[in-house]
This record gives sequence, C-alpha cells and structure tokens, in this order.
Amino acid sequence: PPLCRAARARRLRLVILLTGATGSIGARLLPRLLEEGHQVRCLLREPRKLGDHRVDVQITMGDLRELRDPYMLRQAMRGVDTVVHLAATVRDQPPYRVEELNGLATIRLLEAAERAGVKRFVFFSALNASAVQRTRFFRAKWVAEQAVAKAKLDSTIFRPSIVFDHSDPWITLLRRFSFLPAIPISGNGKSRYQPVWADDVARAVENSLNGDGPGDHLYELAGPETMTYAEMAELVGLLAGRPRPVIRVPLQLVHLGLTAIHRLVGENAFATWQEAELMRVSMVSRRGTTDLESLGVEPRAMAAVLAEA
Repeated sequence: PPLCRAARARRLRLVILLTGATGSIGARLLPRLLEEGHQVRCLLREPRKLGDHRVDVQITMGDLRELRDPYMLRQAMRGVDTVVHLAATVRDQPPYRVEELNGLATIRLLEAAERAGVKRFVFFSALNASAVQRTRFFRAKWVAEQAVAKAKLDSTIFRPSIVFDHSDPWITLLRRFSFLPAIPISGNGKSRYQPVWADDVARAVENSLNGDGPGDHLYELAGPETMTYAEMAELVGLLAGRPRPVIRVPLQLVHLGLTAIHRLVGENAFATWQEAELMRVSMVSRRGTTDLESLGVEPRAMAAVLAEA
C-alpha cells in the first residue's frame, strides 16, 4: 500500500555487512533487509547459494576462516554503517578450531568495524553461553559476546534458544532417523529448549534495526514452548508421518561411534561429537517470549511451523 511504502521511505537506509547470509536466519533476513531498502554487502564464500539475490547485493569473498586477512576486512567494512554477524560453526574446520572460528574471528570482525567507524555491531550469541560451559562452542560464543559488550561502538546482542527451520541440518537429520524403527538421540534427551523459528528471529532482527536507539541492547529469543531434546525428536518424526519412539544412546557409545565415523570420512561426517555435545546443554530463557514480543514478534510453536512443510 502507498502508506506502507511512504513509511519505509522515511526510515533510515543502512549499509549493512551481513555474514551468514545463506544460513537459516540469514536466508530469511536478507530479503527483509532488501525490501526495507537497505544496501547489503554479504561476506560469503559461495555467492551461488544466494540464488536470485546475488544480483541484489554487494559481495565480499571470504568466510570465518579468512577474517585474519586485514585487506579483506577493510574491503568488507568500506562504507558500512551496521554489521550483522550471524555466521558461526558448530564443528572444527581443520586446521581451524571452533574457538578461532566463533570467538577470535568475531573479535577480528569487531575490531575492524571499530577502525572503520561502523555505528552498530549486531551479534548472535546463544542462550546459556558462559565461560564454564561443557562445550567449546558455548565457551567461544561467550568470549565473543564479552568482546562485543565491551566494544566502543553501539551493539545489539541476541541470545537465541535453539533455532529451527524446515530444512535445517538437524531437522533434516531427525527426519532421516525417523525411517528407522526408533530415533536415536545422544544421552538422556532431557536437555530443555524453547525452539524458535528462524523467520521469527529474522523479523526480530529487522525490527531491532529499525527501532533500537543508540546504546547497547540485549535480547533473549525463545519460542512459546519448552521442550526436551527427546520431545523435539519425537515431534519431527510425527510430523514427517513416521511417528517413532526415541532410543537413548549412552554418551560413551555416541563418542566412540562419531569419532570413528569422523576418522573414516573426515569433514563429510553427518555429525561430530562436538555437535552431539551441544544437545546436552539446555537453552531456556527466564524471560520466555517477552523479548521477541517487545520487538513486535508473536513467535510460533514448532509443531505449527513444521506442520506446514
């Protein structure tokens, strides 16, 4: 409608550096940023994954492994107002470790943003990230979050619970497991989550970019339901048309099995022990859906979203 177009025209047009543009959240966020009229530069390795949007954006070739390159960082930051840093990895990418790819790479990107005069740095951490977590992923996210919080520029930090979408790797893996007589899960399956849809997260980021004033902002993003790992696995099987019970695999066997698979096929392994460990850490916010609702998002339940696939 003309009124909506006029309202968008009055909004501040940003020059945004977006990492993770082809991930679950990024793929939902990018079209929204373009619709808002923002100029988007994507830092990524494979532009073809952008599909039709590759002609709508500027592209800087690179990824988390190359954020040590000062020339590439200068090119990426040229003229940028806002950095939206979504890119992350849940496994090592030899010779690079999770700590460098999620922690140190974020710090390098942040320092480059400060040098370039960027106004706002938007960072995705994770609920329950801390210095004493059992998994390296969460510890690396905590290190990066602390750096962003202490930076001299304005910052927005998002701490999501587990994010899902129809074609997520972990949702796809659970669907494949549902062809078995029972869905195998690592450990006791009692870790608790508030699964939040990637599209709801993307809308929250869009609204924060339009609405956040100067200063630092922190949001915890949680869906409307609290579910265990086992309950999520059963739900995916049910919605795939193959209701299955879960079978709990002792952690020692999971470790031995995934380690052996990784030695055989390397980085092509369908899962790693690092990823299995992530499902031992609960990601629950005491705020519930409050922060999402404050950003104008009424989050949808996992069952309702996946039923539409």
